[in-house]
Amino acid sequence: MKFAEYEVGQVLHAGPATVSEEEILAFARAWDPQWFHTQPEAAASGPFEGLIASGWHTCCIAMRLAVDAFLAGSESYVSPGLENIRWLQPVRPGDTLRLAITVVDKRISKSGLGVLRWDWALSKQDGREVLTLAATNLFRL
Repeated sequence: MKFAEYEVGQVLHAGPATVSEEEILAFARAWDPQWFHTQPEAAASGPFEGLIASGWHTCCIAMRLAVDAFLAGSESYVSPGLENIRWLQPVRPGDTLRLAITVVDKRISKSGLGVLRWDWALSKQDGREVLTLAATNLFRL
């Protein structure tokens, strides 16, 4: 989507993405090799009672959904950062995730860049949120 298409209050939806055990293991082995992400047998008797995806993996899934649905082909070129990242529920093999993004602010900066602030919420198939965050994206106009 182009910057001009976004409106404050708009809610955008993306997904679904179903997470496999193989994806969880591969991501965790490469980037977050903690036992509850990489060892299904040990994770079964751990605090989450099973294998769970890395929180960073869930962030990457949300990013992929946002890029595929909204950012690819847009003028967006950088984000100065994220705020308030919260991992609210574990993501497990077989979970199907959907992204809802609410546009909370849209403006043109003094330097002529489009500035978009939006709240992201990634939810499981049962509607429970697994990830929330506040993002800012800059757009070349």
